[in-house]
Amino acid sequence: MKPVRTAILALVACGAAALAHADTVIVRAGKMLDVESGQYLADRAIRIEDGRVVSVTPWAASSRSGDRFIDWSAHTVLPGLIDLHTHLVGDISSADVNAPLSSSAARDALMGVEHARATLNAGFTAVRDIGTYRAFVDVALRNAINARQVEGPCMFVAGAYVTVPGGGGEVTGLPDALKAPAEMRRGVAENAEQVRQRVRELIAGGADFIKIMATGAVLTAGTTPAMPEFTEAEIRAAVEEAARHGTFVAAHAHGAEGIKNAVRAGVRTIEHGSYLDDEGIALMVKHGTWLVADVYNGDYIREVGTRDGWPEEVMRKNDETTDLQRENFARAVKAGVRIGYGTDAGVYPHGGNARQFAYMVRYGMTPLEAIRAATTSAAASLGRSQELGSIAPGKFANLIAVAGDPLEDVRRLERVSAVIWKGRLVRPEEPR
Repeated sequence: MKPVRTAILALVACGAAALAHADTVIVRAGKMLDVESGQYLADRAIRIEDGRVVSVTPWAASSRSGDRFIDWSAHTVLPGLIDLHTHLVGDISSADVNAPLSSSAARDALMGVEHARATLNAGFTAVRDIGTYRAFVDVALRNAINARQVEGPCMFVAGAYVTVPGGGGEVTGLPDALKAPAEMRRGVAENAEQVRQRVRELIAGGADFIKIMATGAVLTAGTTPAMPEFTEAEIRAAVEEAARHGTFVAAHAHGAEGIKNAVRAGVRTIEHGSYLDDEGIALMVKHGTWLVADVYNGDYIREVGTRDGWPEEVMRKNDETTDLQRENFARAVKAGVRIGYGTDAGVYPHGGNARQFAYMVRYGMTPLEAIRAATTSAAASLGRSQELGSIAPGKFANLIAVAGDPLEDVRRLERVSAVIWKGRLVRPEEPR
């Protein structure tokens, strides 16, 4: 039963750190977006104690006593945003297939500190960090943030990728003389029993959830995004083992058959979903599976990959999937598939996470629906609705301020003016 206890401790750790900030803070919001109703509440007083929201009341009727007053009366105030698909640890993607081996665990972690700060400053106060080549570096970064040793968003981490040998979660395309070290192969599994064992090991090492590579990947040399890499039975083994430890599975799945295998096996989220077909959409609606599609990312790869000479294979696969993914995303939205906000930050530079909002609106969502995908819906997909996703009593005091009306122009979220994380002003920076 020891791994079960480990998983539970990891899941609650994000909340424990809030107790370190015991001041009472009063935030005056010029207008506050109630993301659940979709309505603006004018001139609100948000009272924060011990890092959590205590009350939201009209300013005129509020008690204004407290240790700290923050005046956001000229701004629109929203809940802190959540990105369900980031890779904070290590370098961002480049043309160099050897790059992961050229780094080290220490360097990857230090780069993660920089990326975590950029993400938080962009208004993303929580992330689901969904895989790293070097096992458990993400766990170390998460723990450092929770201990307030470094600054960053609340992190929910996967520990490593569960992948077939040479599959979408491996470092591939290397010269014959180079081999990935054992720390980069902690999630490799060849059958259902090995999948179960890898899940147990990852959770024992501190993972909050499991990331399984159900299909090949765009950025992994020698793999085909449209093709399944694990069977339905093997994915189900991961789901069942994760459930035994009180957590869930996210499935990297581009191809139609791999998506359906993963949904039938019981994963909570489908990542990417490029070749999603009508049968897959119907299955996702039936099972309540979330789609987390990085519909901005393809344009970045197309532009920067062309400029910097990324491998021809990567560019071809990106061209084959980008527009198709967007078309299928629009069909999924129209059909009522549950949508979570996830960008694949780490392929593109961290801090630009909000660029995807405009793409989600372009491909079928209203601005409010896109904002909900990064707030209430994202929190629900994490199983954290009691703590994240809206501004309400009892929830973490994660707030952002923006100029103007993001329901009229969702791109206003790309220019966040100020951020509060667990009751502490982190942008503009407050002395620690």
